[in-house]
Amino acid sequence: MSALEQIPQPGSTGFAGLRVCSFESRRADDMRSLIERAGGVATVVPSMREVPLDQNAAAFVFADELFASRIDVIVLLTGVGTRALAEVVESRFDRTQFLKTLQRCVIIVRGPKPAAVLREWLVRFDHLVPEPNTWRDLLATIDAHVPVSGKTVAVQEYGKPNEDLYRGLQERGANVLPVPVYRWALPEDTRPLADSVRATIAEQFDVLMFTSAQQLHNVLDVAESLDLRDAWLNAARYGVVASIGPTASENLVEAGLPPDIQPEHPKMGHLVRAAAEQARIVLARKHRA
Repeated sequence: MSALEQIPQPGSTGFAGLRVCSFESRRADDMRSLIERAGGVATVVPSMREVPLDQNAAAFVFADELFASRIDVIVLLTGVGTRALAEVVESRFDRTQFLKTLQRCVIIVRGPKPAAVLREWLVRFDHLVPEPNTWRDLLATIDAHVPVSGKTVAVQEYGKPNEDLYRGLQERGANVLPVPVYRWALPEDTRPLADSVRATIAEQFDVLMFTSAQQLHNVLDVAESLDLRDAWLNAARYGVVASIGPTASENLVEAGLPPDIQPEHPKMGHLVRAAAEQARIVLARKHRA
């Protein structure tokens, strides 16, 4: 039965049996539950894993500069990265002193997850970047509240450098200190991801759901290794592509796979809800075309 034939009649709600593939890794069980509760047939294929850097030299440079009072602004981009940074620093320095020293700086958190970590540690932060928490929103927050000309800004990286953010900070006169803590890697077992690539090409999914930009990059890497990149992209365009927010959407557009659905708030629950409400309409329109 084709995807079009499976589209529920008007008046039905949710996915109503549409086949949804998510590439969520860390919260795979939560994602599966959300999709199934919304009436979808869920396939959740972990596409990435967070791997601590073998050499944490940059984190120790950050710590040395921090204790020497040579850092003016600290930007924390992710909750996981914030915890990982602390774990690295605390392997050489006293935790209490580290947390106390952090508060000498202006602290900017990109979203609620690093904010929650700091609240847990009883460490104040000065500015919370508003949704959708993109690097552009971060720069807008800096423009509004934190003059950085001539100042050193340490940025906790999340997986890979954000060159657009660094360029924007440098254009504002900042001295940027990148602090890589972990990187994104493919899962140790890539066979499920390879199977999902083939299943997409075989039109076994109606909806593809991305909760981060790196998920797309890893899917494309696996598809490329199978010599199926173009075939996967063509098949993906035939279905519904749902993106959690602007950063993931920008990467999807750059790859030639513009998203059909993006929720108002970049959260997993909002993404599933928006996809459940809109996927059947999008799919019907695409198949009519």
